[in-house]
Amino acid sequence: MAAQGVEEAVKHDGRAESAETLSSPERTQNVNVILAIERNETMMEAPPLTVPARAVKLRKEGCPGCRLDEINETKTGIPYLNFLYIWIVCLCSTLPIQSLFPYLYFMIRDLKVAKQEQDIGFYAGFVGATYFLARTFSSVPWGMFADKYGRKPCIVISILSVIIFNTLFGLSTTYWMAIVTRGLLGLLCGILGPIKAYASEVCRKEHQALGISLVTSSRAMAFVIGPAIGGFLSQPAKKYPHIFTEESIFGKFPYFLPCFAISVLAAVACIACIWLPETLHMHHDDNVQDTDEMETQVVDSSIQDRKSKEYGPVVSTKGLLKNSHLMLAITLYCVFSLYDTAYHEVNPSLGSLNIATRFSKEIWLCLPHFINPTKNN
Repeated sequence: MAAQGVEEAVKHDGRAESAETLSSPERTQNVNVILAIERNETMMEAPPLTVPARAVKLRKEGCPGCRLDEINETKTGIPYLNFLYIWIVCLCSTLPIQSLFPYLYFMIRDLKVAKQEQDIGFYAGFVGATYFLARTFSSVPWGMFADKYGRKPCIVISILSVIIFNTLFGLSTTYWMAIVTRGLLGLLCGILGPIKAYASEVCRKEHQALGISLVTSSRAMAFVIGPAIGGFLSQPAKKYPHIFTEESIFGKFPYFLPCFAISVLAAVACIACIWLPETLHMHHDDNVQDTDEMETQVVDSSIQDRKSKEYGPVVSTKGLLKNSHLMLAITLYCVFSLYDTAYHEVNPSLGSLNIATRFSKEIWLCLPHFINPTKNN
């Protein structure tokens, strides 16, 4: 091959002598030149290397999600400030859930809706359940709203609903006003699902577990602080007559102060939402919808096959209902939640569910045996 290259070089130069007549140094020099030219042509004609999966991050100008991804790539530390805002927002949105139960019995009694004292628990149960019933029907639509329009609008609307309807609940003068305000609060406060998605998207992947744990811890803290606020601040004119008088608004509406305190905290959380960055990728082009779709355009088909074999095929939303392990986990969660609620509602010290005291006590003591029948007395 080298000899043939030498002959072509000699002919190209217009020399009459053949390659055999060249001296040894000249022949070696010509061979080196030819080999260098061949290497350059090979490098120029070689196809580009295949881009590995997720090696190229395609960005969309003006997309808040892409902008946040760029920030997370440059900053490898924990976003403490964003986590603090998430903790405050989640805390304030959860406070109204349990804050009413310490004074709900007395509120129903003062509304004079129950004809007999033992009926108070019956009416109180409807007020307490209205919030969760509304949340049952609104959780999925709020998740769809957050996926389409962004997590931040969903969070802001939820906090505003706490400010408005929790305040109106404290000003309730009729039983149906209390029912409607609690129902609207549960209907418009769809923050639980989007805030978890937000906590996992606002940080790097190695900090996602920390972000989601902050959501859980703030809700647990709210379940402790909420009843404390309701118990200490309800009926302030009777508990703290040297501060609040019967003629003041807190005397005319004895259950307004705990609701107002929570609404003030929610207003502070709403102000904190100003500094919350949006995490949803918003691409309005018809050809490109999100960053994940852009990244899959550079993923090799062999890598996709390997991932499908390793993790299994992508399951649709309807296919989740056929996932036996997922449905089992949800069922167990519902059973334990039902047990916890029944344990508190049937407790004779609360006077709930319009059950006679003796019969209520027997059910209350027998509930643990339904969960663990083999447990000795």
